Amino acid sequence: MGRVHLETLERLGTVEAHTVSARSQADYRRVLEDPAIGAVHICTPNTLHFPMARAALEAGKHVLCEKPLATSSEDARQLVALAAAKGLRNCTCHNLRYYPMVQHMRRMREDGDLGEVLVVQGTYSQDWLLYDTDWNWRIDSRDNGPSRVLADIGSHWCDMVEHVTGHPITALCADLQTFHPTRRRPKRSLETFAGKTLAAEDSIETTVDTEDFASVVFHLGARARGAFTASQVSAGCKNRLSLEIYGTRSAVAWNQERPDELWIGNRNTYNQLVIKDPSLLKPGARSYAELPGGHSEGYYDTFKQTFRRFYQSIEQPGSTPEYPQFADGLRQLIILEAELASHRQHGWAEVGSEL
Repeated sequence: MGRVHLETLERLGTVEAHTVSARSQADYRRVLEDPAIGAVHICTPNTLHFPMARAALEAGKHVLCEKPLATSSEDARQLVALAAAKGLRNCTCHNLRYYPMVQHMRRMREDGDLGEVLVVQGTYSQDWLLYDTDWNWRIDSRDNGPSRVLADIGSHWCDMVEHVTGHPITALCADLQTFHPTRRRPKRSLETFAGKTLAAEDSIETTVDTEDFASVVFHLGARARGAFTASQVSAGCKNRLSLEIYGTRSAVAWNQERPDELWIGNRNTYNQLVIKDPSLLKPGARSYAELPGGHSEGYYDTFKQTFRRFYQSIEQPGSTPEYPQFADGLRQLIILEAELASHRQHGWAEVGSEL
């Protein structure tokens, strides 16, 4: 993930990447002592997010942190308060909301094209941890925190739903499953999504304490209902984030594996398949599409849109942030903790609204 951030900053062209701490410093606190550094990106294993972000804020640095913001809502709430007290810009990298067609969906809802939102459903499915020989640091709660699938990818889905619909998830019922109670942990490190498998002699059987799959039924806003699944063991699904929103006037459906396409469903006329073209997007969504029609914009572009807005807000101190802040990261941890509580209790859980 650090490489993605670095390459995106280079593409942005307005920010100088000064220090990549994992390569040039053994202690991140040394980096924070450098007065030439105005902002830091935190792209480490999840359990380091809170102490690093807290130290950066205390050092007077603006902070952009990968999600999850922390491994508990209590820690995330401390970061929200500290950033506010210091008057520093802060961002949780829920970048996937910045695909052009996702922004177009949001503007359709704001303009009333969908009518009242009734039903929301979808999935975030991957297959890179399908086998018990697949391993990554995210599997171990000591590095990742108490949840894997819901914290890693389910949080992206929930953030997108609340961002697009404008409604909060208010209550939910979650079921989690670990299909591989043990996995073969490698004696050497493996890259994420590397697709490499291990021979038996190269690994150690290790107990797994994070989930492979989750299904969640939820209430959205005052009246809407929804359901989604999150999986890292779904064969053939490389990175399938799909979102369907059904309203009283029309419906929309979007799939991250085909990001330039948006399906629009109608009751009394033909359905539509809209292909991304800035001239066809809602005015409020056009700034998220920088390439002309027929030229795809993808994963890296969502980071660029997030980073651009973050650094513009630093240059314009009085401006209103137009990107996911630490409060948004806290929000997703509140939802996550409700999901984990629901699973433990085998029943419904309320989702708190206080940030």
